[in-house]
Amino acid sequence: MHVEPILIFVLAAVAVVAVVRWVAGRTGLPAAALLPLIGIGYALLPGPNIPLDPDIVLAVVLPPLLYSAALDSSMIAIRRNLRTVVSLSVVLVLLTALLIGLGFAWFVTGATLAAGIAVGAAVAPPDPVAALAVGRKVGLPPRIITLIQGEGLLNDATALTILSVAVAAATGDGFSAPAAVGQFLLAAAGGVAVGALVAFAVRLLSRPLSGDPMLANAVSLAIPFGAYLLGEVIHVSGVLAVVVAGLIVGHHTPRSASGAGRLQTNAVWRLVDFLLEGFIFLLIGQQLPEVIRGLAGYDAATVVVAVAITVGVTLLLRPLWLVLTLLVPRALHTRWSRGGADARASVRWWTGREVVVLSWAGTRGVISLAAIFTLPLVTETGDRFPARDLLLFCTVVVVLVTLVGQGLTFAPMVRALGLRADDNDQALLRNEARAASVKAALTALDELEEQEHEDISGQVIETMREQLRARLSRYRDRLSLLRDNDSAGPPISPEYEAALHVRRVAIDAQREECLRWRDAGRLSDEGLRVLERELDLEERLLPDRPARR
Repeated sequence: MHVEPILIFVLAAVAVVAVVRWVAGRTGLPAAALLPLIGIGYALLPGPNIPLDPDIVLAVVLPPLLYSAALDSSMIAIRRNLRTVVSLSVVLVLLTALLIGLGFAWFVTGATLAAGIAVGAAVAPPDPVAALAVGRKVGLPPRIITLIQGEGLLNDATALTILSVAVAAATGDGFSAPAAVGQFLLAAAGGVAVGALVAFAVRLLSRPLSGDPMLANAVSLAIPFGAYLLGEVIHVSGVLAVVVAGLIVGHHTPRSASGAGRLQTNAVWRLVDFLLEGFIFLLIGQQLPEVIRGLAGYDAATVVVAVAITVGVTLLLRPLWLVLTLLVPRALHTRWSRGGADARASVRWWTGREVVVLSWAGTRGVISLAAIFTLPLVTETGDRFPARDLLLFCTVVVVLVTLVGQGLTFAPMVRALGLRADDNDQALLRNEARAASVKAALTALDELEEQEHEDISGQVIETMREQLRARLSRYRDRLSLLRDNDSAGPPISPEYEAALHVRRVAIDAQREECLRWRDAGRLSDEGLRVLERELDLEERLLPDRPARR
């Protein structure tokens, strides 16, 4: 086996992913929508393509991506919006699979109900990577971000369970509605239990490992694979086990992990997300030419009808469901509520603009392709799986239409609707929390001072108290500005901007001086790395704003 071509291919893929990320940062276009287009262009060139192996995607790629997304989510916020999350990630997925299955059974020649449900299950779960990337950049409200995250975490388990039931029916095992419901409930309950068990084990290990960030990172990277494998071994939802483990671990990490461990873990998972998402979206585009070649045995009318059913249900059912579950109940509540205006206003309902944004956030991705490529070639009787090549093509079209079409138009649509978070309110809340934390620290110092400690002098406590009081004074000044601000964005203080500029200049000067000491031989490289780390941590505390030129 020649290693050089593989290395060249990997380096080229990394370069493409890096360039696309740079372009996305400059243009505002989501990388998840641009990479499949590049993948299609590469697939049309002469030379080898990389086929998408569904087993590798489901066992190697999907667990870390789901786990990372779960770590970055809020278990409290998802619990607060649980009804809507379940409505989208379970009920809507079931309806999408069923309607597409009925459409194939009635209108597509050679397709069966089970085969149609299989492709419906594959295209039902949205992949929120593109929507979340754009949503965070344009400043979507946290409530919408939470809902997109929660739906993306939980819908994969629903879709894969429906797919397994549909494949069993299509290959000859038959279909039983009670058995299918029982299998789904068992897989879901078992996945939740396995995820909670893995999270409990991680919490037991977190304290002993908190002093060693390297070991903590190694365990963190192993958790999604361990949760997935344990779930699959006992025949429950490994995907749901990964998600539950990630939500629980992420919720308890602030108490159990050290500061150094959290900084390193966050950096590691950002790199994992960047590389895995980049490679997988390139692979999505490369599958199109091969899938098209499999359509030779189908007439054009059958292909058009099948694609129209799949794309139509995928795009139209989601907004219809959101209107029925989010807007209609609001109208009924407003009309029939027996309370007064205050009682009606106390319920935070969804607005029409929010429903439009949620409707357009349903981009499909890697899970859809990985799921549909798991379809067997033949049934138990030895016959070909019904319309397998057609199902593959319909799935690829849905993925490309939503990922490219919705992904590229999501940001302009959000801006046109004017839907964005109130940055001033968010900044006000954060500063209130900062002030509260400093007050707690001052209280802790008072309690420490009352105790007798031979190794802690009163001067040390007083010095720390003065620093905390100065910080609290800054926070209170900032809170006054935020409370008096009437605009949606936080106020920009010239004094604050000047202070940031001064701090960056001072850090740069210290870094340059340390480098001069190293170059002159007065400071070792090891010593330089220690000092650089101190300066890097200090610089990391500054907000992500460009320095003055």
